[in-house]
Amino acid sequence: MPNLQLDWQQGAALAAVLAASAVLACRTGTRRSARLAPYLREAAIIAALYSLWQLAAAVSVFGTHGAFDRAHWLVRVQRRLGLPDEQTMQGLIIHHPLIEQACNLYYASMHFGALGIFLAWLFIRHRDRYPMVRAVLILLTAICLLVQLIPVAPPRLLPDLGFVDTAARYGQSVYQISGITVDSLSAMPSVHVGWALLVAWAVISVSTSRYRWWVLAHPIVTVFVVVATANHFWADGIVAALLLVLSILVVQAGYRVIRRSSVLVSEQIVEPAYR
Repeated sequence: MPNLQLDWQQGAALAAVLAASAVLACRTGTRRSARLAPYLREAAIIAALYSLWQLAAAVSVFGTHGAFDRAHWLVRVQRRLGLPDEQTMQGLIIHHPLIEQACNLYYASMHFGALGIFLAWLFIRHRDRYPMVRAVLILLTAICLLVQLIPVAPPRLLPDLGFVDTAARYGQSVYQISGITVDSLSAMPSVHVGWALLVAWAVISVSTSRYRWWVLAHPIVTVFVVVATANHFWADGIVAALLLVLSILVVQAGYRVIRRSSVLVSEQIVEPAYR
C-alpha cells in the first residue's frame, strides 16, 4: 500500500516551506499574494500541528508493558456492560475481500483526508468560526495523546481472542509501512472516531444547508470501519466521543470568558470619554 501519510520530519519540513511562502507572499505586495498569504499561513500551522502529533505518537508510549493485559481487561468490561461483540462486526466483511479492502483503505486515507477537506472548507466559507473549531481540534488531540501515554493493544493484535488484522492480510496496514511513526499500541482512545465526530459536529453547527446532515455518514462509517478492521474496540470510540464533548465545553467556556473580558475592557475605555 502506498505511503499516504507524512512522518513528523516531513511534516515539519512542509510546515517550514509553507510558513516561508506565507512570509514571501506578504512581502511581495501584490493583491493576489496578499489573498494567498492567509491560506499559506494556516496550512503551515496545520502542518506544524500534524508534525507534533506524529512526533508525540512516536514517543507517547513508554514500552509495551501492560498493553495486552489492559486490552483483555477492556474486553471483559465491555462484555459485562453488554456492548456488542466486535467480532460480529468483523464477520460482516471478513469473507468479502473487496469490502474488506475498501474498509482498510477508508481507515488509512479518510482519517486525514476528510479532516483536511473539512478544514479547507471551513477556512474558506466560514472563517469566523474557524478559530474555535481549530481550538477544539487541538485540545481534543492533545487530550487523546495524554491518554495514550498508557498503552492499550488494539483488537488486531489479539488473535488469541479471534480477531483478524484485516489490513495485514492485503498489505494495506499503515503500521507496517516504514517511515510512519504511528504507534501501534495507542488504541485508546480512537482519534479516528474523535476527528470524524468533530467534523460532523462542526459542519452541522456551522452550515445552514439542508444537506449538512449527510455529514453524519462519515462518523457512522468511521466507527464501523475501525471496529470491523479490528483497529479499535467500541470503548475506544466511546471515550473519544466523551473527550470531544469535554473539549467543546472547555473551548466554548474559554471563548465566553474572552468575550466578557473584551466587553469589560471596552467599557472601561469608553466610560472615561463620557465623563
